[in-house]
Amino acid sequence: MISFPNPEVEQYFQTYVMKYFTVTSDESRLLFHSNLSGQPNLWAKDLPGGDPYPLTYQNQSGSFIKADPKGQFILADFDKDGDENFHIYALRPSGGKPIKLIEGEADDKFFYSKLTEDGKCLYYVTSKDNPHFLNTRRYDLSTGEDELLYEGVDRSCFLCAVSPDEKHRAYLKMYANTHQALFIQSEGKEEVVYVFPENEVLRIADVTFTGNDKLLFVTNRDEEFSYIAEYTLSTEKVNIVRAFEGEDVSSIHWHEESKTLYILNDLGIENRIYKYLIETGEIQVLDIPTDVVEQSLVTKAGNLYILGRGAVKPHNIYRYINGAWETLTHNVVIGLTEEDLSYPEVITYRSFDGMEIESLLFKAKPESANGYTIFWPHGGPQAAEGKFFRPMFQFLLARGYHIFAPNFRGSSGYGASFMKLVEGDWGEGPRLDCVAGIEWLFKQGISSPERLFIVGGSFGGYMTLLLAGRHSELFRAAVDIFGPSNLFTFVESVPDSWKPMMEQWLGDPVKDRERLTKDSPITYLKDMVKPMLVIQGANDPRVVKAESDQIVAALQEQGTEVEYIVLDDEGHGFSRKANEIKVYTAMAEFLDKHQAHIEIHA
Repeated sequence: MISFPNPEVEQYFQTYVMKYFTVTSDESRLLFHSNLSGQPNLWAKDLPGGDPYPLTYQNQSGSFIKADPKGQFILADFDKDGDENFHIYALRPSGGKPIKLIEGEADDKFFYSKLTEDGKCLYYVTSKDNPHFLNTRRYDLSTGEDELLYEGVDRSCFLCAVSPDEKHRAYLKMYANTHQALFIQSEGKEEVVYVFPENEVLRIADVTFTGNDKLLFVTNRDEEFSYIAEYTLSTEKVNIVRAFEGEDVSSIHWHEESKTLYILNDLGIENRIYKYLIETGEIQVLDIPTDVVEQSLVTKAGNLYILGRGAVKPHNIYRYINGAWETLTHNVVIGLTEEDLSYPEVITYRSFDGMEIESLLFKAKPESANGYTIFWPHGGPQAAEGKFFRPMFQFLLARGYHIFAPNFRGSSGYGASFMKLVEGDWGEGPRLDCVAGIEWLFKQGISSPERLFIVGGSFGGYMTLLLAGRHSELFRAAVDIFGPSNLFTFVESVPDSWKPMMEQWLGDPVKDRERLTKDSPITYLKDMVKPMLVIQGANDPRVVKAESDQIVAALQEQGTEVEYIVLDDEGHGFSRKANEIKVYTAMAEFLDKHQAHIEIHA
């Protein structure tokens, strides 16, 4: 028989990432953003069949794509090598070189809000002339008139919905990830109307008009878990539409003709979709083809589309039509089946104060297990590690590493109180949750200090650095991927529109100096004695390169073994396939190099 070698790193990274998508109004084409060719670009696919074909050759990332309802153009945005300074462009339906719609400085940001049904006007939010609080504007694509609609003051404001007659606009004022204020601006009225008191701490999301006088939205007011509410503008009354016990409503889509709500719920590690008929109260759980849904939309014809992935399924786009799911893209791990990959176990453990922490445990196949475990604190921090397909995970699992990923306090999907626990406490409760998770691994015999590595990105990179300084006795080596190393420099270097929210999220550098000092990884520099690999995007606007530069320089000066990789054409993440392969190959080599000679028992 022919004997084939184990797959190389490149094989796991031949899957591609799809960040967002849309469909044309007649549903004849699917448009999506992907690094399918190795570089981030826009792609299209004729429906129901056909192969993907490129629309752009910008090789840059974006955040949205929208097809003109009349099929005359496509709107999209692009940044520059991961700097997240998105500018809005138009391109032909067939693609080509985009043209910039609105001029601005290189560091101005433009956020798409809405294209009117007739395709004549674009609503957008921009940092231009108001970098901290943002302005809302309306751009007439036929005349070029650009009108200021709302000037943000004291907090960043985002336009989230416009009524069909364009006489009412709904905005979210952002105080924190757990505190938004919803208000309505109506034509002919100077004062805006707040749906709830502005200072009331609650979450609001996914606002949508269902007519000129009513809008639906998601909120957690007076509840642990978010539910669906309706607001009537003429009476200023709110009523609850639907709630789900123990489940956070994440997003909603309204189909007017059938009076149907499609509801996406967040269960922490996975998602669930419901189809809810408003007039009859009938509700149906849809069996979705993925564990996690990252984007969904409903067309005028009432068809549901989703972009999702699972623990052993890479990103794909699906259509729900005539009661069944149809796979529209065919993104696979080349040469491997789902059975060749590792699906996680869901486990819970008790933390230092008795709080229950839900976690994912990926186990390497018995025949390839090398006896080592990787502890993965997720990013966010107000996010969660779900049943995501991560090429990095599956590649490292194939090399024999187990992976343990806890949803420590502050994670989303577990209720409002749990999510708020990280606000003003980055380095105590979440850190001790991680320590308790590590101790659980030791008690179960899954790992031990000489067989454990810690790897994390973004907030997970911060936690990796903090654990490296405060608990170096618990692991062999660490990998930090763009993690903040000094909370004082971090709070000053975040994007301007984040700064009004930083006090509630993290703290005030003056008032909270003692706590921020205690929670800064660099405070524990002398105790960072284990080998470390640091990875950084040169254009990262969230965790700037200086955060990694300073910790690497300090480690080198004191003699700690440290390796440093800087990617000149990336920001807060990896959009280019070659960079992914480079980084994760180096990570695997680093981990392999720092293994000990241990005896592995089945």
